[in-house]
Amino acid sequence: MANHVSAAKRARQRLGRTARNRLVQGALRSSLKRARAALGGGDAATAQAVVAAASRTAARAASKGLLHRNAAARLSSRLQRALNKLNASG
Repeated sequence: MANHVSAAKRARQRLGRTARNRLVQGALRSSLKRARAALGGGDAATAQAVVAAASRTAARAASKGLLHRNAAARLSSRLQRALNKLNASG
């Protein structure tokens, strides 16, 4: 339990931030899972849209401080590289 008004306020703020971060983190995980499934499925047209959405989600997570910007860039790069490989083979 918080012993000061300022500590109580920080506790309230933490709850809001945690809830917001969980939403963004969950959206990121889901979009990455969808992108990897689409890349594994072999349909390049579907995979293109899903990979673009996953890259946007990663960039949004990075802008909110949930993910380092280099980590977001690395995720996007790996997805794009897999998409390029799929387009080249199919």
